[in-house]
Amino acid sequence: MIMKSSVPFAVLIVLVVSRAQAFISVGGSGNTHVTITGSAVMAKIYEVCEAVAESEGRDFKPTGSSAEELLRACLGTATGEVSGAKFRTALNQIYKQNGLVDQDFMSSAPHHFNNEAFIEGRNLIIQGTAAIKANVRTENFQSARETLGRVCHTLQDFYSHSNWVELGNKSPYANLIRPDLNIEKIADTAMSTCSDCASGTCPNQLLPAILNGKYLTSGYMGLFSSEKPQGKCSHGGETDLSSSQNPRGGISKDESHSYNANLHNNAVNLASEATMELLEDIRGAIGNNNYLRLMGIARSAVLAFVIDTTGSMADDIAEAKRVAFTIIDTKKGTQDEPSEYILVPFNDPKFGPLIRTTNPDVMKSEISKIKAEGGGDIPEMCLSALQLALTGAPASSYIYVFTDAPAKDTHLEKTITALIRSTKSTVSFLLTASRRSRRALSASSQFQMYYDMALASGGQAIEVSKSSISQATDIIVDTSTSALVTVLQCSRDPGRVENFPFLLDGSVSNTTIYITGTSLTFNLRSPTGVTQSHNVASGPLGTSQKVGNLQRIQLHSTEMGLWHIDMTTTQPYTIKVMGQSAITFIYDFVEEFKGPHPGFAAIDGRPSTGSPAKLLLTLTGEKGPEALELQEVALMEVSGVKVSNGIIEKMGNGDYLVIVNDVPEGEFVVMLKGKEKTFTTLFQRQTTTLMSQSKVTIKAIADSSMLPGQEFQLNFTVTTNGTGGTYTIRARNDKNIPMTHPLTLSLVSGGSAQGTVSLTPPADTVSGTDVTLTIEAEGPGGSDSNYVVLRLSVLSKVTDLTPPKCEITDVQGICYSSSCSSSNWELSVNITDGNGTGIESISIQQGSGNFTQREVEDGVIVVMGLYEASCCSPSVTLSAVDKVGNVGRCSYTIKSSAGSRLISMSLPLWASLLLYGFLRDALFL
Repeated sequence: MIMKSSVPFAVLIVLVVSRAQAFISVGGSGNTHVTITGSAVMAKIYEVCEAVAESEGRDFKPTGSSAEELLRACLGTATGEVSGAKFRTALNQIYKQNGLVDQDFMSSAPHHFNNEAFIEGRNLIIQGTAAIKANVRTENFQSARETLGRVCHTLQDFYSHSNWVELGNKSPYANLIRPDLNIEKIADTAMSTCSDCASGTCPNQLLPAILNGKYLTSGYMGLFSSEKPQGKCSHGGETDLSSSQNPRGGISKDESHSYNANLHNNAVNLASEATMELLEDIRGAIGNNNYLRLMGIARSAVLAFVIDTTGSMADDIAEAKRVAFTIIDTKKGTQDEPSEYILVPFNDPKFGPLIRTTNPDVMKSEISKIKAEGGGDIPEMCLSALQLALTGAPASSYIYVFTDAPAKDTHLEKTITALIRSTKSTVSFLLTASRRSRRALSASSQFQMYYDMALASGGQAIEVSKSSISQATDIIVDTSTSALVTVLQCSRDPGRVENFPFLLDGSVSNTTIYITGTSLTFNLRSPTGVTQSHNVASGPLGTSQKVGNLQRIQLHSTEMGLWHIDMTTTQPYTIKVMGQSAITFIYDFVEEFKGPHPGFAAIDGRPSTGSPAKLLLTLTGEKGPEALELQEVALMEVSGVKVSNGIIEKMGNGDYLVIVNDVPEGEFVVMLKGKEKTFTTLFQRQTTTLMSQSKVTIKAIADSSMLPGQEFQLNFTVTTNGTGGTYTIRARNDKNIPMTHPLTLSLVSGGSAQGTVSLTPPADTVSGTDVTLTIEAEGPGGSDSNYVVLRLSVLSKVTDLTPPKCEITDVQGICYSSSCSSSNWELSVNITDGNGTGIESISIQQGSGNFTQREVEDGVIVVMGLYEASCCSPSVTLSAVDKVGNVGRCSYTIKSSAGSRLISMSLPLWASLLLYGFLRDALFL
């Protein structure tokens, strides 16, 4: 493995791939797998953003080197705030899985190219890359990111753990990412590879026969045993027991020492270049726009509706349609324009399908098709539909549920809560009790589950009459914006007289206060002492609107300083203060893991009771984290008064490790305060998702994709430090794939038990389908529980391994350097896929010209293409992709005034990548 440890996976990556990096422990100044991956990811994003800007005829000029400034330049010049939170979250999904390979697959030789497991390691890369491309084709970007992180780790380990560098190679091994080529000249199992090194610090232990014969070998890693085949190299290091057996020592280049510094640096450089090549292959297969979506380059607003379509919902459906059309039409061309639209209808017994699109016209069309019909009985399949929305929408989305009936599928309550915590999405309910539901239950009791879910996610449960629902939907318009932040969120049940202070800083705009409850009485007080009562519709501080159980106050202006809400009611209420600002943070609860490469891993579930809570968080702002100063982080009871401050350790580049020793016993949120260096006041931000600790833990690892029509087994382990006895096990997936699992497990306090979930995707499941599996374990009497959420992919077996071929047949035109706009040039190509699966798409990867094509058949289908461009755009790269994601390219640059010059004509990917070194150096001059 290339690194000594996994560092915090929320990493600010500079845009240049360093040519001299060191791999040292957490908190140091060196680089690890995560930062090598991050550097390559950011460099490729820069390159793709530049190409997209060129194709759109606009400039691409980031104002600085931060990820946030890169994001702003890539999104263009549309007006509005730009938040880096979703961009950082998407990148962290890559980095997190990259680092987790050290924990989840610590002893797996193929994942690290240990023990000469070259064929198996390469298969992980090839299969993983195919899964990434298939996931993107079905718009399952999170699964694609997670797989990409794992694949990058394995690919990079090849250069540190094998002898590729010692063999004198100066470029990456293309066969690792080309499915049509095999690994060559692997040392035979009986072949000795290393000489003995008693000191463990020999500069090169490889035998002359290995070096002269150009045989591939890698070190054996003995985590639990010192045994290894006779004469074989060891990995080396304190945790490798085999390194004490002859031949002693090791050939790992994970860390830089005096005896291997050059080898280590070469391994780092090759790992960086290999990662760039992998990203380029993926980019070619999915296209520039989808590549940017994969990397989280998108406007942050998402419009997500879950709509009850029963007969009594005609007014609600009409209002959902109206507000969707309003948002689409009024926010077009701004940074507030939604980047994605989610729609899930439900009735009884039907629910779904999930409709997901980036095209606003498709959203308009689909929501216009919804009609109110059926639904004779009261409960409906609300939670099943909400499950589809939570698993289909991007993380941290705002989801709105329209219904007038309680849920029929209440067995999904804990699954929904687990998905809310896992995705950090916010769910709000617009509840319009119909005559049929009012006759059956009181409003407060029938919708209690919705209230609980709204509180758990930081959303609102708004009860209004059908005639006044149009007033309540203003909250949807408020939150369908970019750069949305929560300043304060709290709940009191029962209510009590209490003062709630909150800080507003100069970066916050469009501040809105939402208070839900009945018989609300309160006063709002500004930093300068100006007050406004709850019953004033338009006062000195803001405009107030009351509808149903919701009171919404829009501030006239954001006065910097400490504000107060003085509640004087004893009825239950919730308070939420929101605004728009680029200053925010992302976070994960983590646990430390040991092994050869120790680090931190995100907890997929609730953190453990009895231990300090550890968080890794990253600040993000308009000009990056360097302009921000973190001063305070605390866990705050959302329904109480306890605030537990954390100990902050600065990790660098905006990353912080926070340890909270005195964790609140109930549900809590994360609250932080800091300082934006250009303002004089502090900023305050808060999470919306409620969290709590548990004495139960569940661990499960998905290490491969599922095949259509074949059973897939996933093992999981449940551990408890609480009450022993019979634990109830629930497992659910969002695609209704048939599965089996144990209904119970018996545990003793301090012990663990294992179970297996078996899933069998139907034979006709589309390759790239994303399946979200939630496993829950509940203790005796339901007193304690925990969960794990896994994303699995269904991937059909790929038999077409050969990329399309692209041949440049003609170039016409002369370009003059004195006046490029008055002259044009054109390029003719023939593209074929032989006996493969056929050409799926041909796109312009670089260049601002136009491409036209036609098919002819001459034994095989040939696509004849013509590229035409202005001489102001002298370079072009055409990408041809077959139906399984293999990529072929043609690249050409025409010279000015003195004719033309062929720069590169690539058939498969590897040839075009010979350009990479030149392009990269030119890019960062």
